[in-house]
Amino acid sequence: MVKRKPILLVDESDDSLKAIDLLKKLGIEYVEFNIKKFEESCCGGDLPTTKAPSLFAVEGIFKGLEKISEYTSLNKDVDFDIQSESAYW
Repeated sequence: MVKRKPILLVDESDDSLKAIDLLKKLGIEYVEFNIKKFEESCCGGDLPTTKAPSLFAVEGIFKGLEKISEYTSLNKDVDFDIQSESAYW
């Protein structure tokens, strides 16, 4: 089974840069998505409910640098072989 990489939503803030550095330093593979590019290409305005940095992972959603730090300390040895309805999102 293919392991899903977490998605890191970032902007140009210091916290976003720190989140990127933290994940790279710990060797955690992720997909980076700049929220400003999404706003420009899709909606043409601000997305007030989206906080950057945020991390979307199988283990949950982690908003803000503090929660992303908590994610890095989770036990990643849990087996997620069960295919859920969200397997294709």
